[in-house]
Amino acid sequence: MFFCFFCMNMLSFSLFFCIFAHAKESFVMNNDCLLSIIVPVYNVEKYIHACLESIFRQNLDENVFEVIIVNDGTRDHSMEVIQDIIVKHTNISIINQENLGVSVARNNGLAKARGEYILMPDSDDLLIDNSLPVLLEKAITSKADLIVADFIEMTDDEIDNLTTIPQKVLKVQEKTGQDLFLQDLNPHHCYVWRTLFRRDFLLDSKLRFVPSIRFQDVPFTHECYLKAKKCLRISWLLNIYRRGHESATYFFNMEKAKDYCVSIAETWKLNNNKDLPPVVLKKLNDDIFASFSSLIWLMVHCIRNSKDRDVIFSLLRREIPDLYFSNGLKQRATSLLFNYSPKLYFMVRRVFK
Repeated sequence: MFFCFFCMNMLSFSLFFCIFAHAKESFVMNNDCLLSIIVPVYNVEKYIHACLESIFRQNLDENVFEVIIVNDGTRDHSMEVIQDIIVKHTNISIINQENLGVSVARNNGLAKARGEYILMPDSDDLLIDNSLPVLLEKAITSKADLIVADFIEMTDDEIDNLTTIPQKVLKVQEKTGQDLFLQDLNPHHCYVWRTLFRRDFLLDSKLRFVPSIRFQDVPFTHECYLKAKKCLRISWLLNIYRRGHESATYFFNMEKAKDYCVSIAETWKLNNNKDLPPVVLKKLNDDIFASFSSLIWLMVHCIRNSKDRDVIFSLLRREIPDLYFSNGLKQRATSLLFNYSPKLYFMVRRVFK
C-alpha cells in the first residue's frame, strides 16, 4: 500500500512538473518580448561594461527581454569595451547614430523596442542583482502604466568595494498617476531609470523625450505621471545611482543653461491641461518653480558674464512669455522681480545664495 501511495505521489509530482515546464515554455514562446532595456552610450567607457553586466545578473530568461544599445556617436572606446558582452548574448541589438544626445537616443530606442515594458537605465549606473524579476512580474500581472521603484546612491569607491546590498521588504501601493505625482514625485529626482513604463501607454499617450536637450527627464516624467491611469509604487531597490564622478556646477555652462530653459518651458506647457484639478496644478507650479530656482542657483555659481545671463533671461521669457509663480509670497515676489527687473533679481540671488 505504501509503495502504491508513493508511486501515485511520484506520478502526480511528475505530472505537475510537466505541466509547469510546459506552462513556462508557453509563457516564453507566447511573449516574444516582455521587457526592452534601452541603454544610450556616449563616452562612458569606464562604466558601461559594469552597467551591462548588471543587466545580465537579473536571473531573467534571455528569451523574454531585449537590450537595445544606442551608440550616440561615442568618441571614446565605450563600444569596444563591451564587445565581449555583445557577442555573448543573442538578445542585444545596436543602434548607431551621430551624437544627438540622450533624448534622441532614447526616442530611437523606443521606436525599435518590442517589449511590453520599457526600462531606461543610465549607462554609468547599475541595476541591483536580481531586482528586476519581482518588478517585471508585478508589471505583467497588473498591466500598470508605471512601476516606480527605489534606488540607492553610491560613490565609485563604494561600488568598487561592494559585497551585498540588503534588499527592502517588498511593499506595493497601487495609485493613480495624479496621486503618484502628488505624493511621490520629487521635482529634483525626475529619474526615468527607476521606472518601468508600459510601452503601449507611452505610444498611446504620444510620450517622447524633447529632442536634443539635457534635463529632458523633467518634462517627460511630469507628463508621464499626469497622464498615467494605473501605477504601482513599489518599495524595492532597483538601481545604484553613481554619484560624485560629475559636478553640476563644474560642468554647467551656457549650452546647458539654454537646455534647462527649454526643459522648464516644456514642463510649463502642462499647465495648459484644464482637466487637471487645482491641487495638481498647484504642485505642478511648485515643481516648475523648483526647477526655475535651480537654474538661477546654477547661473549664480557658474555663469559669470552678465551678457550671457541676459541671453538666458531673454530665452526664458521668450520660451515662457506668461511665466508667473503665484503660490505664496516668495513665488510672487520672485515673479515680479524676474519679469520687471531681472538684473536686480539676480543680484538679490547672489547675496542670498
